[in-house]
Amino acid sequence: MRYLGIDYGAKRVGLAVSDVAGTIAFPRATVVNDAKLFDRLSALITEEKIERIVVGDTRAFSGFENLVTKEAGLFMNKIQSLSGLPVTSAWEAGSSVEASRYAPTDDHEDGAAAAIILQRYMEMHPDSTNSTEEVNLM
Repeated sequence: MRYLGIDYGAKRVGLAVSDVAGTIAFPRATVVNDAKLFDRLSALITEEKIERIVVGDTRAFSGFENLVTKEAGLFMNKIQSLSGLPVTSAWEAGSSVEASRYAPTDDHEDGAAAAIILQRYMEMHPDSTNSTEEVNLM
């Protein structure tokens, strides 16, 4: 099963794609969160033959919502509706800090953060390729 991992942000959205087996996540891109976002995502979903979408849960380490949490929930609902694919959230706290260890010195790489989020999800759900898990929207 091929996954699309998303690190949602109000200004930028990090994207990662898994291998065909759904075991390894690769950073794909960082795109601007603008009016063309869903067109870009739709093209990537088709091009990569994505079967499931994993979006980082934007809540803080404490579990409390932040300024982006509600917007991210609306984003998840819209991408699920437009794509018709299962969409689930995954813990993302600390992914940007972890990604900054691997990104160029002066550059924050949202695609790397998306890959970390997706990799965490796949490692915690190794049987999800055969799962009938319901959509988990924020």
